[in-house]
Amino acid sequence: MNKVVVGLSGGVDSSVAAATLHHQGYEVVGLTLWLMKGKGQCCSEGMVDAASICEQLGVPHHIVDSRDVFQTNIVDYLVAGYESGITPLPCSQCNKAVKFGPMLRYAREELGIDRIATGHYARISYDAETGLYQLRRAVDSSKDQSYFLYDLTQDLLSGTMFPLGEMLKTETRRIAAEFNLTTADKPESMDLCLVEANGSMQAFLDKFIPQKEGDIVDQSGKVLGQHTGIHHYTIGQRKGLGIAAAEPLYVVALDAVRNRVIVGDRASTHKPECTAARLNWVSIPEPTSPIRAEVQVRYRSKAEPVSVIPLEDSRIKLVFDEPQFGITPGQAAVLYDGDIVLGGGIIERFE
Repeated sequence: MNKVVVGLSGGVDSSVAAATLHHQGYEVVGLTLWLMKGKGQCCSEGMVDAASICEQLGVPHHIVDSRDVFQTNIVDYLVAGYESGITPLPCSQCNKAVKFGPMLRYAREELGIDRIATGHYARISYDAETGLYQLRRAVDSSKDQSYFLYDLTQDLLSGTMFPLGEMLKTETRRIAAEFNLTTADKPESMDLCLVEANGSMQAFLDKFIPQKEGDIVDQSGKVLGQHTGIHHYTIGQRKGLGIAAAEPLYVVALDAVRNRVIVGDRASTHKPECTAARLNWVSIPEPTSPIRAEVQVRYRSKAEPVSVIPLEDSRIKLVFDEPQFGITPGQAAVLYDGDIVLGGGIIERFE
């Protein structure tokens, strides 16, 4: 019988992934990573719901204490990033370093099982011509999570299944109801796990970063107001600036050295190009010459046409066909060819 370890967060998506595979005849083993204490699907509450699903399906449930790994790779990473004036993206980092890598290693080494599955909305295919696995967008474009998975390796793709990749979210809910899963009516998780657990990203960061007042200035350096810490702001932000102006103002840059938040009009937030580092070419070999692609510079943004120019040290320059709003250092730039994720990296700076 085929065996698979299913990562269970306690939410409806991972529950349906486990139930679907179990219904298809797989020998399912549930695995929950204990990432932190508190509310939310990745916390204590999620573990209880995950255990309930495994009991309902009649399958084993394992819990792995991953709090130290989460602290180092996510909490410390986030705090250091915000202190330096960037806006880190924790989810792709968490998927590779905290979730998929450790889960597949645990499955192989502790359970003797060579495949894992999760409730992510994405797809994996195999290209016989190149001998590479390909990460693809989910069928349900409104739920597609491939943006957060660009950092996965070929080894991880080869050992991973996404049972929900071909489903619409409405089908997931329907299946949960049909199987009478205890999580069928559980509300959707709308925020980062750290936001769910702490109420807001600001509340989370304020636990680690002392508030340090500084100036909010325009692009000429004129002081317009005061801020309570640059970690409370992100590029492209308009609301909550606390300053009055004749036209709407947006955060256009964060100056950590001088502890300043720099604002300007909307036009000044549009940038024609940027550079990215820490590249992972998930579905193709690393390009050695310029290529054309589409790029998403944030999760909910539309993929836009771009020229990708390889630089030294495996970095890239992205030259957009049209200037893009709110390019934010620390966020991911993920490259696509249709529904195939070519790769991605972390935005360093904009031009």
